[in-house]
Amino acid sequence: MDSISNVNGASVRDFIAKEVADWDDDVIAVARFKAFSGQRCDWEPSFIFWKQLIIKIATHFRLLLIRPSQVKNDWFNRGGLTPLCLDNVLSLMYNEGDITRTVDLADPSSGRFFQLVRRVSNLITRPATPDIMAEQRVIVTAVLKDKAAEVVKHLSESHWNPSCVVTMKKFQDICGGQEEASVILRYLSGCRTAQYLSVNKKDFVEGVKVSLSAGALSSITNLDYDVLHLIWTTEKLQQQLDVTDRRYELLRKSALASLQSGNKKLALSYARELKLVTQSREKCSSLLNRVEEVLGVIADAESTKKVAEAMQIGARAIKENKISVEDVDLCLRDIQETIDSHKEVEKILEQTPSYVDIEDEDIEEEFKKLELAVGKEAQVPTPEKTINAEGRTASEAADFIVDAFSNLKLSGHPAEKPGITQAVSDGDKITKKLEMEAV
Repeated sequence: MDSISNVNGASVRDFIAKEVADWDDDVIAVARFKAFSGQRCDWEPSFIFWKQLIIKIATHFRLLLIRPSQVKNDWFNRGGLTPLCLDNVLSLMYNEGDITRTVDLADPSSGRFFQLVRRVSNLITRPATPDIMAEQRVIVTAVLKDKAAEVVKHLSESHWNPSCVVTMKKFQDICGGQEEASVILRYLSGCRTAQYLSVNKKDFVEGVKVSLSAGALSSITNLDYDVLHLIWTTEKLQQQLDVTDRRYELLRKSALASLQSGNKKLALSYARELKLVTQSREKCSSLLNRVEEVLGVIADAESTKKVAEAMQIGARAIKENKISVEDVDLCLRDIQETIDSHKEVEKILEQTPSYVDIEDEDIEEEFKKLELAVGKEAQVPTPEKTINAEGRTASEAADFIVDAFSNLKLSGHPAEKPGITQAVSDGDKITKKLEMEAV
């Protein structure tokens, strides 16, 4: 898939017109389009403008690979005028790491020896600065990092283990094309979060092992090669099932058409083919189920291995820190009690009635009642003259609260501290509130 052919220059220019308010200003355009001259401080603002605009366009249109010639002659073509400084802008972006070339990223399929020789040669001889405008493609680093993160996230959503193995075809489909997959694989391999692997049995099978955790990728094992071949087999069987289903549907329609036209002999021939196709599909489906069962057993074994390793680490930590079995049991009980309490809270919340069905008119009516009640309370002259039997009960409750506050003793402080005075004052407030509610 060409990563830039789907975006034409007109779409890019429309985006620029929206993002850059003064793009059509002739005076400002002259200053921006002129070549760099003098000290860096003289043309630094113009360089930052072009760099940020190129990265913004690539990010908006999700362009991992861009053509330098198209960027200059198509994207920023303004009435036949193109920026004279763009050659320098792209070269500076390359030197600062904002863009890079595919050859600058090591090819993981080339083998470890070739990669080692390449690294040593780069250390010994510093390569000359390339002519970016002569490159067919350059990679936008910001988009590369975003797309690599998206690929890892997509794989982690369907795999539970710290790493996974996928076929190259699957990896290319996730990345959006063969060329983009090659670039992303090079980048992930350089970050040590992915590794290329291949199996050459009856068929040559390529795949990728990707780390889905924050740590570095574990080394390739024989099990990874076997898993890759099994996954490739499932994909081939699934493709065969899809072809068989399409053939079955065509034969069924042809048989029905033959019956409707009265050609029973031809319909019978289609019926025989339908039976053969059905038998072939059953065999293919049975084989696919067996392969998937084997993959499931392998995945369960890996999970069990991780659990066993975690248990060993836990046992080692308990032994090193001299933690008794009783402490561990007590900790587990506390955790279980916490889980049970959370479940009870969730159950209570689920049983709480919903207030979604309450109408606004009912709320307004209730609000008016509250306003009337507040108005009546405001008309009461003094609480002392309207105390009834319930009021005495409330007053006694308030006295009890005041006594409780007065008997509080804070450690290290005498009873006459301001905190106690505040508590008594709060008790008086509670008393008055209870008396008001009792009226």
